[in-house]
Amino acid sequence: MNKHAIFHRNTSNYAYAINETTVRIRLRTAHNDIEAVKICFDHPLGWQPDETGVWHWYKQKEPMTKIYETELFDYWQVEITPKDFHMHYGFLLADGQETLLYVERGFFREDDPAIIDDINSYFNFPYINAIDVFTAPKWVETTNWYQIFPERFCNGDVNLNGAEVLPWASCPPKMETFFGGDLAGITQKLDYLQTLGIDGLYLTPIFTAPTSHKYDTIDYLEIDPNFGDKKTFKKLVDEAHSRGMKVMLDAVFNHIGDQSPQFLDVIANGSESRYYDWFYIKNWPVTTPEGELIGENYRNFVPTMPKLNTEHPEVKAHLLHVATYWAREFAIDGWRLDVANEVDHQFWREFRQAVKAVNPDLYILGETWHDSHAWMQGEQFDAVMNYPLTKPMLEWLATQTIDGITAQQSFVEALMRYTDNANAAMFNLLDSHDTPRLLTLANGNLERVKSCYTWMYASPGSSCIFYGSEVGVTGLQDPDCRPCMPWSGAEHQHPLFQHLQALMRLRKEHPAFHPSVPLRFVHVDANLLVCQKQVASQQIFIAINGGTTPVKYVLPAARQWSNVLTGERLAVTLALAPGEACLYE
Repeated sequence: MNKHAIFHRNTSNYAYAINETTVRIRLRTAHNDIEAVKICFDHPLGWQPDETGVWHWYKQKEPMTKIYETELFDYWQVEITPKDFHMHYGFLLADGQETLLYVERGFFREDDPAIIDDINSYFNFPYINAIDVFTAPKWVETTNWYQIFPERFCNGDVNLNGAEVLPWASCPPKMETFFGGDLAGITQKLDYLQTLGIDGLYLTPIFTAPTSHKYDTIDYLEIDPNFGDKKTFKKLVDEAHSRGMKVMLDAVFNHIGDQSPQFLDVIANGSESRYYDWFYIKNWPVTTPEGELIGENYRNFVPTMPKLNTEHPEVKAHLLHVATYWAREFAIDGWRLDVANEVDHQFWREFRQAVKAVNPDLYILGETWHDSHAWMQGEQFDAVMNYPLTKPMLEWLATQTIDGITAQQSFVEALMRYTDNANAAMFNLLDSHDTPRLLTLANGNLERVKSCYTWMYASPGSSCIFYGSEVGVTGLQDPDCRPCMPWSGAEHQHPLFQHLQALMRLRKEHPAFHPSVPLRFVHVDANLLVCQKQVASQQIFIAINGGTTPVKYVLPAARQWSNVLTGERLAVTLALAPGEACLYE
């Protein structure tokens, strides 16, 4: 028995309450090492004396189900409704040669007299407190997000155009170029987005700032005049809500712009400024005599974006006012939190309390690129941008730098790092304003792009596409990934538009394709992944060929199979071209 691979941790993503009465328990073992696992836990009899008067702890046993297998590990799971809302438990592991009891203290024989009644040596789930159950807004689960970079989406009000605004798409995008995209343009395209299947808008920053990207905020309480005003924004939110669409704004609270009144006051008055302690000033001055920023003299994201001290009471009060103001006055539905993992945890705890007091159903999304377990305990974020889930899809299907075995393993590990409650609200994406475009990564291969989207939309959590991806917009890293949306009037005819539209509709209408239905792998090899989603008698299979040569997969002959998206009947032998995916039932 490979004891090194066996892992469990109580009150974690391996043991958590899924509701007010039920605990979900997970266990990891080495791949193909353990034949069967049973969980042993408190029996309703509790403690009872034997015939000699010695008290013993009675336990019951339940088999655990293997939910995932990867090249390295097997993952087991069971749900328990513990007596009196708490439980002590251990695992009985059988590998065909021996059976061992695995508890918090380690490995023992099941009948070891030193451990059999030593209840405090077992794992412990202390108590299911309802307030501790991870709960995110239910509406997020099925939301089809569309990320918009407002300056490049649509110029809806030419009266807002300043002298610096260039004709739409008249040159390649650069950091300093402006093309006049605005909030009115987004409002004008809501019918288009609704036709696509979008019901969630994520807008990158819209507050007053000098750049096209607006991550260098000047004033968090005003709409950038190039985008419109508060009346324009209110109309956008109202029009979106009338179509059943949610609206999420970008909160840039880790840093502020160097042109903000607060930082300008620090530049002018130094330590005498009332805002001096709003920032992390290491040395004075922070500018040269010529007015150039000296970035090494203060903490910053980049020199034009000095870092805010979110532990300072005034900074905290100001930012929490901003967060609640837009939620209260404009009924926004979510906040995306920029550079969220560089802000202190206590700020985010108070942020959550403040915005949830205004709207308990408001979605809190953190931008992190790494494991975010510390922020996902239910008292800070509802979700994070799920880049770890993105990686295996891109690297197998788009860039072709890993094989299917590695991709499946990375995908499963991404799911296992969080509870299923948290996975249900995750923000899944394949590209964004911070990354190269998906079609560019796939070297222009539409089939591979379609397969990436098929896998993403089959996964748990909400899903997002970056504006223009539905019509094949390309681009390398920022600023190339932020071009003007190429409006032609023929968007609906693009094969990616039609594919995404079908996937979004399927997510809403097919019971088995619902994101809450687990994705299980029935076949894994270097070139081919076959997954199953099943609820009751409804099921869907997803076959993906990530290799460079055609593959064939034999379907069970006892049934009649059809392509879910086209209705076409399938032969028993499913043939997939390189990069192609097929949804069938």
